[in-house]
Amino acid sequence: MPAFTLEVPADHSHGDWAANVAMVSARVFHAAPRKIAQALSDNLDLSGTFFDRCEIAGPGFLNFFYRPAFYAAVLRDIQQSGADYGRSDFGANKRVLVEFVSANPTGPMHIGNARGGAIGDCLASVLDAAGFSVEREFYVNDAGNQINKFGASLEARYLQLYKGEDAVPFPEDGYKGADIIAHAKAFAGQYGDQYVEASSEERRKALVDFALPKNIEGLRQDLLKYRIQYDNWFRESTLHANGAVDRVVALLKERGATYEKDGALWFAGADYGSDDFVLVRSNGVPTYVVPDIAYHYNKLVTRHFDKAIDVFGADHHGYVPRLKGALQALGVDPERLDVLLMQMVRLVRDGEVIKASKRSGKAITLVTLLEEVPVDAARFLFNLREPNSELDFDLDLAVQQDSKNPVYYVQYAHARLCSLFKMMESEGLCVRGCTDEELALLSSPEEIELIRHLSAYTDEIVEAAKNYDPARIPRYAVMLATLFHKFYTACRIKGEEAHLAAARLYLCACVRTVLRNTLSLLKITAPEHM
Repeated sequence: MPAFTLEVPADHSHGDWAANVAMVSARVFHAAPRKIAQALSDNLDLSGTFFDRCEIAGPGFLNFFYRPAFYAAVLRDIQQSGADYGRSDFGANKRVLVEFVSANPTGPMHIGNARGGAIGDCLASVLDAAGFSVEREFYVNDAGNQINKFGASLEARYLQLYKGEDAVPFPEDGYKGADIIAHAKAFAGQYGDQYVEASSEERRKALVDFALPKNIEGLRQDLLKYRIQYDNWFRESTLHANGAVDRVVALLKERGATYEKDGALWFAGADYGSDDFVLVRSNGVPTYVVPDIAYHYNKLVTRHFDKAIDVFGADHHGYVPRLKGALQALGVDPERLDVLLMQMVRLVRDGEVIKASKRSGKAITLVTLLEEVPVDAARFLFNLREPNSELDFDLDLAVQQDSKNPVYYVQYAHARLCSLFKMMESEGLCVRGCTDEELALLSSPEEIELIRHLSAYTDEIVEAAKNYDPARIPRYAVMLATLFHKFYTACRIKGEEAHLAAARLYLCACVRTVLRNTLSLLKITAPEHM
């Protein structure tokens, strides 16, 4: 039997599921597709399934149609599962580590980190709901060239406080932000001129030890405002301190994956699907890629995660083969590392691309964005497009309180349902259990379409997990809100016959549950009134 596809037709008059098995089998069985389809249809036994019938269509599609009992079963499943509806065991509890944001701790988080944070956090939630054992991790780059530059910048600003700016030149490639000056002043406030006459090495270490923890804590607090909480904050410096960086170089040497050239140690990448690159410079100092190799070896070998997922900016495209090649050389299956490359974000206001904050005139950071845009809107809109597509983030739309704003539109559907239940309760009609006969009354096109969409929620989470595409979840939520509003307009509850009214109220309760579950997955509030 050749492989065939099962899919949900865009036009549901063609069935709830369609299979192309007859067409792809024509060559194997040396028969016309419709003849194969007829033979299959004649021998299908649908008893004990949720399918009512199978019809042959077009060149030989097999179209399957649900029995009415299916729709009632979906609603009962939602009612019984409650907050767990949508969760599955697809991931078989495999351990997955999602690393995202990992912003340089020497400065504030930029707008790309805002998108990466929303995508990484939602992806982790999706994987968890799909049955994986998930941990979120922030990789703290607290070693190497960036920290050296940070220390040199702090040192210059500190010495300038006592010797004057003319006497102490600022490093050409130093960090010029106001935060560096603030750290230097705070350090001087605590230690005075104690380190002015100290050695440069001692002075820089003291300044970095003073300022870096404050920056890291600042990152943690800013991300908490964004509703992101990490399981682990992994420090690069630990890889240097415990010898992991040196060990990974030694292991690559042992495996014959290196060679020497011009006094430097190179990785023989051509043998592992990568380019050749320097591991250790001629001065004996490892390049920045070595700690990253050691870090991923730590994830997959030392800590035994089944899968490591990194959310990187698109500028890391050429970097991924290097990591995978090095892992392969180390005896690690490179398929255990997946990298989600995220495209750039452009901020738009009044239809124009902007790069700076109106108030400060500086580049918009995560913090300044959240001062202007509600967290709900930021998390929702950043996840509305696939990570690999460029995103225009409309600042005007994000604060708009009408149906044009997707997050407002979805939240309004939830609030509308809550208001409906309060109104019905005031008139003595509450949600109650319904019989199969009552649920069978839900037969209008609007009701069937709504229940069909509710039934797809678990599969939507699984597909989002399989394809690392959290954008499926907000799009699902928008469609659910749309179908609910359509149903609410077409199908009355108040004034209808008692059994039908009870069934429709039961359906509304299921819609509210799934809307709430979807928003919860995105860490977005589900308001009861708006």
